[in-house]
Amino acid sequence: MIRVLVADDEQLVRSGLRLILEAAPEITVVGEAADGAEALAETRRLRPDVVLLDVRMPGTDGLTAAPRIVADGAKVIMLTTFDRDEYVHRALRAGAVGFLLKDTPPRDLAAAVRTVAAGNAMLSPTVTRRLIESFAERGPDRREAARRRLGELTVRELEIVREVARGHANAGIARRLGMSEATVKAHVSRALAKLGAENRVQLAILVHDADLP
Repeated sequence: MIRVLVADDEQLVRSGLRLILEAAPEITVVGEAADGAEALAETRRLRPDVVLLDVRMPGTDGLTAAPRIVADGAKVIMLTTFDRDEYVHRALRAGAVGFLLKDTPPRDLAAAVRTVAAGNAMLSPTVTRRLIESFAERGPDRREAARRRLGELTVRELEIVREVARGHANAGIARRLGMSEATVKAHVSRALAKLGAENRVQLAILVHDADLP
């Protein structure tokens, strides 16, 4: 069972999200929070697998709480009604593994929770491409810095990281490159460790910063 914590300052929104998620198989909402500080406290108390975290809340907002919640071992999906550049970029840099608008269809919301809980810490491929291409800040210095970091990888690790940046999950990468899924997973884990990245979204941002095809 996937354990989810819902954090939003509006009771009606929390109730709606709870209804949607608990109607989905293998998902249970273990708690709610009304701001970022409460979300962090409840994460430490309840140990959820996934936290749905509103971007804008009074007091401690979601963007401030996100890195602390990630550090405590939960995966974070940011929720907002505002499709704002700076929110998306800050959320990804904070270690969030998803960014969804609150008008996301219920089926897609449940699918996002399952995807993140399964360890495929990635936005949907189409959303990933749009957000990263729109919001990642690039320039000559940033590009060269990203290329230097990626230069620490082996040829095979870089090949796999580029596939990750295209939005492919491990199973798809394995089929495309003719290797086992376990081997792909091992390469991704080594790449994350070498690059000091928290998740696959940050790998994708780094590849985009490097301006690699």
